[in-house]
Amino acid sequence: MQRFPVSSGEGPLDSDRSREPAGTATATINEQGIVTGWSDSARRLLGYATSEVIGLPAARLLADAGTGTPTTRRIPSGQERWNGTVALRHRDGHRLDVELLAHHWTPTGEGAKWLVVSPVPGRPRTPWSEPMEQWAFTQSPCRTAIFDTDLRLLRANARMERALSLPEAAMRGLRLPDIAPDPASEETERRMRLALETGESQRVDAFVHRAGTGGEQGWQTSLTPLRGPDGRVRGVCLAAHDRAGAERARQQTSLPTEADALIGTSLNSARTAQELCDVTVPRLADFMAVDLLDPPPSGNEPYSDPVAEPVTMCRTAVRSVLEGSPESPVGVGGTTVYPALSPPAECLAAGRGAVHATNDPVIARWVARDPGAAWIREHGVHSVMTVPLRSGGTTVGLAVLGRHQRPEPFGPEDLRLMERLTTRAAVSMRDARRHSRERTNTMALQRSLLPQSLPVQSALEIASRYLPASTESGVGGDWFDVIPLSGARVALVVGDVVGHGMRAAATMGRLRTAVRTLADVDLPPDELLTHLDDLIIHLSADEAGPEGAGDAAGGIGTTCLYVVYDPVSRCCTIARAGHPPPAVVSPEGAVYLLDVPAGPPLGLGGLPFESVETELPEGSILTLYTDGLLQIRDHDVDDALDSMFAALARPAATLETVCDRVLTGLLTHRPEDDVALLVARTRVLHGDRVAVWELPPDPSLVALARRRTTDQLTAWGLDEAAFVTELMVSELVTNAIRYGRPPIQLRLIHENSTLICEVSDSSSTAPHLRRARTFDEGGRGLLLIAQLAERWGTRHAPVGKTIWAEQSLAGYCGTP
Repeated sequence: MQRFPVSSGEGPLDSDRSREPAGTATATINEQGIVTGWSDSARRLLGYATSEVIGLPAARLLADAGTGTPTTRRIPSGQERWNGTVALRHRDGHRLDVELLAHHWTPTGEGAKWLVVSPVPGRPRTPWSEPMEQWAFTQSPCRTAIFDTDLRLLRANARMERALSLPEAAMRGLRLPDIAPDPASEETERRMRLALETGESQRVDAFVHRAGTGGEQGWQTSLTPLRGPDGRVRGVCLAAHDRAGAERARQQTSLPTEADALIGTSLNSARTAQELCDVTVPRLADFMAVDLLDPPPSGNEPYSDPVAEPVTMCRTAVRSVLEGSPESPVGVGGTTVYPALSPPAECLAAGRGAVHATNDPVIARWVARDPGAAWIREHGVHSVMTVPLRSGGTTVGLAVLGRHQRPEPFGPEDLRLMERLTTRAAVSMRDARRHSRERTNTMALQRSLLPQSLPVQSALEIASRYLPASTESGVGGDWFDVIPLSGARVALVVGDVVGHGMRAAATMGRLRTAVRTLADVDLPPDELLTHLDDLIIHLSADEAGPEGAGDAAGGIGTTCLYVVYDPVSRCCTIARAGHPPPAVVSPEGAVYLLDVPAGPPLGLGGLPFESVETELPEGSILTLYTDGLLQIRDHDVDDALDSMFAALARPAATLETVCDRVLTGLLTHRPEDDVALLVARTRVLHGDRVAVWELPPDPSLVALARRRTTDQLTAWGLDEAAFVTELMVSELVTNAIRYGRPPIQLRLIHENSTLICEVSDSSSTAPHLRRARTFDEGGRGLLLIAQLAERWGTRHAPVGKTIWAEQSLAGYCGTP
């Protein structure tokens, strides 16, 4: 049981009630009976200041509090509202009998409490008067009429006059069938007589047919007997509600909320335009067309002066209550031309909508001048509305609406509602166009950062594919690369940057450049990924700034697969950082995944990467890909792998065919994530293209090394390259004997149009190119090699190093 003893007051009392009706004292009381809110009007009513009441038991305000008289009221449990008279004690001691109304309620996020209100005594109230009664009758939203006991009309309000198309003076004293002779009037009068005889209210669906409509208005009509002071029935009140109008009002009230959920579901202007039409027809119009400016405006400049010349637009969406939308003279995708001074052109110029009846001179002039406006006359359109699609001061298009099925014309409420809907659509279209521009720029950046052509090399036959994501999130950061290395080796790289958009593409470009730089140092795959991991950590820290603010996740979570293939040894060295392993197709047609330790994604730091080596037979197909290829809608990864294996297992004449089969077999739609695919068939440099000699650490054997080199070049038909090659071999072998440690090895590789000379020793000390001074006896060997070779460098091994130099054989005899 709730003890309820206190009245309350008006004004701002706490966060529960910031405003209250004038002349109302308000207070709040919690479940324990403690006053928690006290308004200024309550203070005027009982004389207590807020500080004197808040926190005190409400029972202390009772007139009989402390007298032992049990006058405290109790409200039964579960009752949500109570009203009655309570005797309260004013602060100066006198007794007040106050009418109270109490509500039990629970504000959002707070506990239950009682809200107690009371009118302040002595405050002037608006008296009830006969004029107010008259106003209520004449201004009622219902169509109302009063009939006497002879069922003759006594009074009719303004809405009833409009419904019957007659003034009250012309109808007074007439029966309803006399006013509107039709069966509905007869039935209504019969029900009115029944109300007079029984004293009970009656209902009918329609009390009259409106002249010229040929159908019922959908009025829901109540017939109420009117009783005098003696209880006798003295007449009948007819009150009619327009069901269709109420339904339209309900739809107009709910339409904006529904439109917010239905318009702009995708970043596609054409789809948004069609969604706008679908929301509007048939709830607001019988026909609607949306035309967009083509090309779309740029910037925030308003559309300028379309009145001076015809306006050309693209019809983007249509909707009609008639099948096939016959009102539209052109189909979706066609061109619409609005003449100067036509309502659509003026609507675009003014930047605001307009409503016209078809008998307006401006509409008549438009129909007469423009064959494209013949639909207005041909389909009996009686009301036309034009509304621009505007957002942020920019007009992107125009909506043209018509009514020919429903009888009522467009009104100001319809125009305001349509302007709200078109603004919603225009905002979505503006976002779509901005997204489209950003996507185009991102794709341009992405493609500029990807390899424009694959490098010429003899170790692998290569084909590739790249498909950008089709989702609204935009292009991602997937990439691939083919990097020639020393010793005729080739590195294959596939990576996937987390995220989408310009940022992901830019990060991809930085990482691809970093991989190429690290590959140029000839790092092993696992060491290369370690350095790349450190680089991403530093980049992310730089982006975060000294305070750690901002988006520091750029590049973190990137996956990468790095493969090095040596065509001389047929050895393939692989390491991966969170990336899917490569697939291999053996020359016999068997398909399998290479077992490579996964490694963590890049940017996490502190975790090692491992590389594995495997020997691949000549003609093996190595397939590298990003995870977008396996993310097939409605399929799991195992099904996707089975589909990929099946595509790879089919014999194909070229690797281009292999790529096409893989994409066709796995992707039945545009991918939701970027897809990078790199397919390589292994080649082998056989012994007839490679010469290797072990050399003792004896300076006198340098001449022997030169002679063997000359003999090998003669066997290869490269006599013209002998002089330059002898010089390089002489310098490299001399340096290895003088500064390195045995064993020393000389290797020559004839790779198509390139001759590679390599000298290896077990010392890890690498030479450095420097410019020798005038009187220096040494230091010119590497400078000479740098001048003679196209490329040269140092490659470290687990034990020792290799100094290598490449020279082009283009134009030499014996070159392929």
